[in-house]
Amino acid sequence: MPRIPDVTLANPRADRVKQVRALSGRPARSRHGQFLVEGPQGVREAVRHAPDAVRDVYLTRAAAERYGEILEDAVAARLYLHVGTREVLEAMSPDAQGVLAVVRTRPLDLDEALGGLEATDGPLLVAVLASVRDPGNAGTVIRAADAAGADLVVLAGESVDLHNTKVVRSTAGSLFHLPVVGDVGLAEAVDALRAAGCGVLAADGAGPFDLDDLLDVAGASGGAAPDLARSTAWIFGNEAWGLPEADRALADAVVRVPIRGKAESLNLATAATVCLYASGRAQR
Repeated sequence: MPRIPDVTLANPRADRVKQVRALSGRPARSRHGQFLVEGPQGVREAVRHAPDAVRDVYLTRAAAERYGEILEDAVAARLYLHVGTREVLEAMSPDAQGVLAVVRTRPLDLDEALGGLEATDGPLLVAVLASVRDPGNAGTVIRAADAAGADLVVLAGESVDLHNTKVVRSTAGSLFHLPVVGDVGLAEAVDALRAAGCGVLAADGAGPFDLDDLLDVAGASGGAAPDLARSTAWIFGNEAWGLPEADRALADAVVRVPIRGKAESLNLATAATVCLYASGRAQR
């Protein structure tokens, strides 16, 4: 393991500390084009998978000793590494667990993201969040999409800011594993995804198509039911009010996740996970 640098940040009221902490708010993120990654899991993935976007890495000595792989990767990537006291790291972020990174935002538009997927081997799988405002839900869906092997996530409509600190934490590093596009209209996103060859499915508890039934016939030729084995973009709505009729009308079909027990419904992130894994299974 590389030598741990000496402590250079000891004043929790220093200007640098205040500037880093300010990135927890959207105005500072927009002004500086930077955002916070808090905690060892997120920082580990940022340093490993997107080192060119990482501006600074901050650790306490204890964290540097405990998470030696972060220190090694940061040194190997020649990143700016700062060691601070526990009080400094807590002043920067109470959720940092002694490990924090400042990362440059890299705006990605939908056409650029889809262009980068042109050589993808096999059908596309895309998760589209339509005006999903809860940051924990949004981040968890990004993580689920990554786990299910999705190619792209789109935050459309009035969805939460992609770089909200709770969104970033909830992705558990998956934000750095696959392209994620924000600030795009839902209709615009649907048009672009359909032009890229995706069938568009809306997830809604009142949908006429049962997800299990679609899995049973996935890959079969013909029929009126949507085929989960083809390239698919799933639209997931706001947990509080779901998908309004205008949004459902943008889809080729509306699909429900079957409820076998007595639960009234599934939360957004759970339903999205089930749908994405169903498509992933059918496509493979």
